[in-house]
Amino acid sequence: MTQIYDLPGHQIRRLHQISVAVFAAQTRAAGFDLTPVQYAALASLRDHPGIDQATLAGLIAYDRVTIGGVVSRLEARGYLQRKVRDGDRRARSLTLTERGESLLATIQPAVRATQDQLMAGLAPDERDAFMRLLAKLTEAGNHLSRAPFEGGEA
Repeated sequence: MTQIYDLPGHQIRRLHQISVAVFAAQTRAAGFDLTPVQYAALASLRDHPGIDQATLAGLIAYDRVTIGGVVSRLEARGYLQRKVRDGDRRARSLTLTERGESLLATIQPAVRATQDQLMAGLAPDERDAFMRLLAKLTEAGNHLSRAPFEGGEA
């Protein structure tokens, strides 16, 4: 009989739980209240200003239906703004506000500490190998996701 601890899916689920918990602890300790998905959304908007919600969802591999709630919460907190597009009254472009830009700049040490803590159990060469293999598995399975990454290279 297979132990669940021998299953890659179980180990990946556990690592995701740990990642979210470490992110929450590090960012909360630094005085921030932001989820990993909210951070990903803001960071993507910094890199791709003016995109719409569907494009944002694709860039962070998040469900298109639920990205609206993420965007609404970030907008309510003053981190981003939605503007009606000139050419399409139904479409909204998303951009960071000054408050959103400031948040991203000041949260970086906590985000970096999160990554360092997550990788602390690996030697530097193991970290590089882990990241290469993780990217390879993620890319190979992207098409299997309910919210696939849609943005070129990850």
